Amino acid sequence: MIRKLYLFVIMAIILTACETPEKSRSKENPFFAEYTTPYGIPPFNLIKTEHYIPALQKGLEEQKAEIDAIVNQKEAPTFDNTIEAYERSGQLLDKVSSVFYNLSSSLTSDTMQELARTMSPMMSKHSDDITLNAALFERIKSVHDNAAAFDLSEEQQMLLEKIYKGFVRGGALLGDAEQQELRKFNEELSLLSLQFGDNVLAETNKYQMVVEDRNRLKGIPDNFLDAAAEAAKDAGYTDKYVFTLQKPSLLPVLTYADNRELREEMFKAYINRGDNNDEFDNKEKLSRIAVLRAKRAKLLGYDNHAAFVLERNMAKTPETVNELLDELLAAAMPMAKKEAGELQKLIKKRKDGITLQPWDWWYYAEILRKEKYDLDEAALRPYFKLENVRDGVFETANRLWGLRFEPRADYPKYHKDVEVYEVLEADGKHVAVLFMDFFPRASKQGGAWMSSYRKQSRTQDGEFISPIITTNFNFTAPSAGKPALLSWDEVQTTFHEMGHAFHGMLSNCTYNSLSGTSVPRDFVELPSQIMEHWAGEPEVMAFYAKHYETGEVIPTALIDKMQKSSTFNQGFSMAEFLSAAALDMDWHTIDGTETFDAIAFENASLSESGLIPEIVVRYRSPYFSHIFSGGYSAGYYSYIWSEVLDSDAFEAFKENGIFDQKTAALYRENILARGGTADPMELYIAFRGKKPTKDALLKNRGITK
Repeated sequence: MIRKLYLFVIMAIILTACETPEKSRSKENPFFAEYTTPYGIPPFNLIKTEHYIPALQKGLEEQKAEIDAIVNQKEAPTFDNTIEAYERSGQLLDKVSSVFYNLSSSLTSDTMQELARTMSPMMSKHSDDITLNAALFERIKSVHDNAAAFDLSEEQQMLLEKIYKGFVRGGALLGDAEQQELRKFNEELSLLSLQFGDNVLAETNKYQMVVEDRNRLKGIPDNFLDAAAEAAKDAGYTDKYVFTLQKPSLLPVLTYADNRELREEMFKAYINRGDNNDEFDNKEKLSRIAVLRAKRAKLLGYDNHAAFVLERNMAKTPETVNELLDELLAAAMPMAKKEAGELQKLIKKRKDGITLQPWDWWYYAEILRKEKYDLDEAALRPYFKLENVRDGVFETANRLWGLRFEPRADYPKYHKDVEVYEVLEADGKHVAVLFMDFFPRASKQGGAWMSSYRKQSRTQDGEFISPIITTNFNFTAPSAGKPALLSWDEVQTTFHEMGHAFHGMLSNCTYNSLSGTSVPRDFVELPSQIMEHWAGEPEVMAFYAKHYETGEVIPTALIDKMQKSSTFNQGFSMAEFLSAAALDMDWHTIDGTETFDAIAFENASLSESGLIPEIVVRYRSPYFSHIFSGGYSAGYYSYIWSEVLDSDAFEAFKENGIFDQKTAALYRENILARGGTADPMELYIAFRGKKPTKDALLKNRGITK
C-alpha cells in the first residue's frame, strides 16, 4: 500500500511538471476556468488582486483572435458571421472586467486603484483597436447597408444599428491621422476620469470631525450620536464622537445640530472636496476632461460633447434638454426664493440673530416642517427599519409580478455585510441572483447604485443566461444595539435602486448589449423612479412601515402629514438639482477651443441658472462624479426627464389599481423585459397607450394643483 502511494505521488509530480504553462495558469487563476458556483456567481474568495492583469491580458488576446477570425473569413458578411459573432466575442474580458470594476466601486484598495490605472489605458487601446479596425468595419457596414436582405427581427435590427453607429461614433470613418488623435484623447480621458473619482473618494475619506464634548452635539438625535460614538471607537478614540462626509453622518449634523459652527464646518468640508489646492484637487482635471470631450466631439463631426451624447438619447439635442431645464428653472427659482424668505422669517421669529446661509437651510427647514405639518423626520425613522423596508420592496415585487426572494447564506459574496438572494418566479423558476450591500466603508464609493456581475442574455443555442445583479447603498449601520433605521429619503433610495435591479433581473432579451439597463440614459431612470411611487402608498406602507420596537404599523395620521408635506421644500430640491443639470450641460456645450478657470466657469453657470446664494448646487464641479467619472456626462438632466415618464407611467397604476395585474404585466413586458431592443418611446407607448405629458410631474412637485 505504501509503495502504491509512493508511485502515485511520483506520477503526480511528473504530470504536473509536464503540464503546459497554459494549463498550469488556468488552475491558479479562477477567471480561466468555468465557475462551479451556483448560477455562475464569481468565486470571490478565490479571486486575488494578482489574478486581474493576467486574466485581462488573456481576455484581450482572446477577443483580438475572435475579431481576426471575423475579419479573415472568406464568406461574405452576414448578420450571423459578422454582427452576432462580434456581439458574442470578448466573453473572458467581460468576465474579468465585470468583477474588477464592481469591486473597484464597492471594495477598493490602493492596490485596486493602482490596477485600475494600469488597466485603463490597456482597455482604452483595445477598444480603439476594435472600433478603428477598418476591415472589421467594412464587414459591419456591408451588413448594415444590405440589412433588408437578411430578414432580421426587431431586436437584430436594433443590435445591428447599435453596433454600426457605435463604430461610426468611435471614429471608424475618420482618416488615419484623425484616428491617432482620437486614440490620444480616449487614453487621456480614461486616466483623468479614474483620477477624478479616486480624488473624490480620498478627500471624502480623509475628513473627520472629532467631538469630545457631547454638549456641542445638542439637537442631534441619540441614534445618530450612537453611530458617531461607534465610528469614534473604530477610529481608535475613547469617549468621543466622529462625523464624516458620508451622507448618513453629514446630514444629521446639518439637519439637527443646534451648534451652527459644527454645521458650517461640515458643510464647507463637503462642498469644497476637490477644491482645496492639494494633491486631491480636481479643478484642472475636470477642465481638461471637458475640453478633451469637446475636441473629440468636434473630431467626430458634432458641435459639442452634449450633441454627441444626446444623439442616442430620447432628448436627441441639447436644445431640447435646455428647453426643459429652462421651463423648470423658471418655476423652481421663485419657489426657492419664497422658501428662503420663510426660513429667514423663522430665524427672526426665533430671535436667532443670523442671516440664512447654505449650512442653515436643512436645520431651519426641519424646524419649519415641524411647525407647518407637525411632522418630525426623526419620528419617522422608527417605522423604517432597514430589514422591513427591504422586505417591503420584496413584497411589492411579489404583488406586482409574483417574485420571491430567498436568502442564500451559502452563495459566495465579496464582503461579510453583503446579503445574497435567489430571485424566483411565482412557480419557483430561477430568475436572478441579487446582492444587497447596505452600509458605508472606506473602501466603498459614496451614494447608491445598481450594477451587474453578469447581464441577462441567451447563448447562440438559445440557452437563457440569468443575470447576477448588485445593489449598493450607504445607510447608517446598526449601532448601540439598535437596528439600522432609515430616513424617508433612504427608503425612497432603496425602492429606487431596486427599480434598476428589476430592470436588470426581469430582462428577457437575446443580446447582452441590449439587455437590462442597456437603454438610453434618459430612459434608464424610468424603472428606478417609478418604484419610488410605491414606497409612499399607504397600502404599501402598511406592510413595511412598522415600528421597530412595538411592531405598530405607521399611523394613518403620520402618513397624512407626510402626504401634506410632500411638496414642502421642493423649491430648494429642484433648484439644487436643476442648477446641477444646467452646469453639466454648460460644461459639455463648450467648443473645446477655450481654456477655463473651473470655478469661474461654474459661478457663471450658476448665475445664469438664477441659483440664490442660500442654496449650493447639488454637485459642485470638483466632486461632480456623475459627469466627470461616471456615465452621466451631458446626462444628469435624465433624472428629471425620466421623472416626466415615471410620474405619467404611475398614473396608469393609480387609474387601474397600484397592484393591478394587467397593468403590471404590460409594464414588465414592454419596459422591464425589453431592455434596449426598441426605440424607448415606442416601448413607453406600448405600455401606456400614449406619449407622456408633464402634468403629473408638475402636480407632484407642487408647481400646479
